[in-house]
Amino acid sequence: MLVALSALTYALVFASFVVLERPGLGIGHFYYVGIVLLALAAGPRAGGFGGVLAAGLFALGMFLNRHTPSIAETMSTLIRLSTFVGIGVLVGSFAASKRALLAELESLAQRDELTGLPNTRSFESAIERRFEEGRPFALLLGDVDSLGAINGRDGRDGGDEALRRLAELLAGAKRPEDEVARVGGDEFAILAHCEGEDGRALATRLERLLAAAGATITFGWATYPREGQNALALYRAADERLYARKLARGYRRGSIELAVAESN
Repeated sequence: MLVALSALTYALVFASFVVLERPGLGIGHFYYVGIVLLALAAGPRAGGFGGVLAAGLFALGMFLNRHTPSIAETMSTLIRLSTFVGIGVLVGSFAASKRALLAELESLAQRDELTGLPNTRSFESAIERRFEEGRPFALLLGDVDSLGAINGRDGRDGGDEALRRLAELLAGAKRPEDEVARVGGDEFAILAHCEGEDGRALATRLERLLAAAGATITFGWATYPREGQNALALYRAADERLYARKLARGYRRGSIELAVAESN
């Protein structure tokens, strides 16, 4: 839209200059509008090109307008060229830097600060995209089995390092079409296409792979569309299965205390 508005501005200013310009009127200054629009849209190179284009149109307009000198004043044209190009490059550089900063902030807003994985907000967007695609997929919710023990033994820094290590292992173990995120203090979630492999098989494979690397985690799962038609239903089904499997293994959610020891 900005490029289109810039082109329209160039055309209107050129036409107005040729027909209406009189010495001292200054219609040519409106080329700055087109230059700025182009620079904002496409960056410093486009802004510089827009400045050159504006200077060329300005010189041509002076030649075509019978009320202005028939021969473009060399010094005036050079001054216009330098100011047009300078403004285009300056505004384009500023816009490019702000776009880069905005992209970085947007990326940070979608990422977990500790692990670098997508966060809950990003994961919610990902699961909505899966629903829009309409293809079967599995939602896996994982809860770390031994984070409390690590925190007690190595302190908070040790626990954070364990979470970062687990995040790296999950990111490395996922398939190209899978998506993994950290959705809680010690909880991770995975979206995976389950054509040819159901949620149970995916959970078992990941648990064994991570256990072999020294990281223990329990997964619960739910599949779309069989076990839920929306995010809430899938989360609930996967969470219930996760809770049941944690109890069956002698763990409570987020704790390393054995259920047997607790009962004693």
